[in-house]
Amino acid sequence: MDPLYDPDDEELLHPRQARELAGLVETARLASGAVRNGSIGKVGAASVVVNEGNPLTGGNHACALWGTLAEVASTLLRLEDTFAEAGRSEAVVHASPTTLVEIEGIADDAGWRAVEENVALLHRAGGADASTGRWGSPRAARETDVAGIAALLADEMGLSDSGEALLARNFRYRIDDSRCTVRVLDDPEVERVAGFAQGFTEHGIGLVEQVVVRPGRRGRGAGSALAAQVVADARERGARMVAAYAEEGGSAERFAESCGFETAYAVTAYARRVDELLD
Repeated sequence: MDPLYDPDDEELLHPRQARELAGLVETARLASGAVRNGSIGKVGAASVVVNEGNPLTGGNHACALWGTLAEVASTLLRLEDTFAEAGRSEAVVHASPTTLVEIEGIADDAGWRAVEENVALLHRAGGADASTGRWGSPRAARETDVAGIAALLADEMGLSDSGEALLARNFRYRIDDSRCTVRVLDDPEVERVAGFAQGFTEHGIGLVEQVVVRPGRRGRGAGSALAAQVVADARERGARMVAAYAEEGGSAERFAESCGFETAYAVTAYARRVDELLD
């Protein structure tokens, strides 16, 4: 029996190993979310990043709620105020092995709801190559690519015009940050970005955070090449491991597995609307 894996679910790491790994990955995710204008801190029993310049949940979330049941319950109440004061419409908690197992019942009692069932994945040797034949290899993003990247991601996520503007500003910061990588593929038929990917590396942990390809350009190896390039960039920056998040059982998880990733542990996203607290 492999000592790293849970005997009750051979696809998942042993709980102790998973908690240590999740702590490393979450530390990197907090740092990535805070790029340029964000702040990282503690709210009760949780670690939190708040970044008014980042419209994505990766820049505004809590994780690692570890303590007594009363401490976790109190923390959820405090998080509502924290995100409301930051001008967010909802508070978000990512519950992984670093969070108390009883979070589900506590969150439900406090009016929070589970909104996403995700998995964290680790990259193994092999996977897709960064070359896409006639499209060439993904190149580093430039300032002139920012508007196209922001529009593509905003459309993919259904963000408003103001959200798209924030995305563009955040990507400009990321292009200038040595910890970040932003790669693009040029469309061979139209003068525009056909797809992009972004990642982050700090303290030996690499992240593949976004891989987005235009609908009409999917299924041709573009996404795999972008993901492979971000992994390669992370390795060059000294990453000992590279991680990603994907929806459990969805196409994103299958895509990640085709790129050389393997499921490591589960992550549940909980959300609480705090709009009424803004008034």
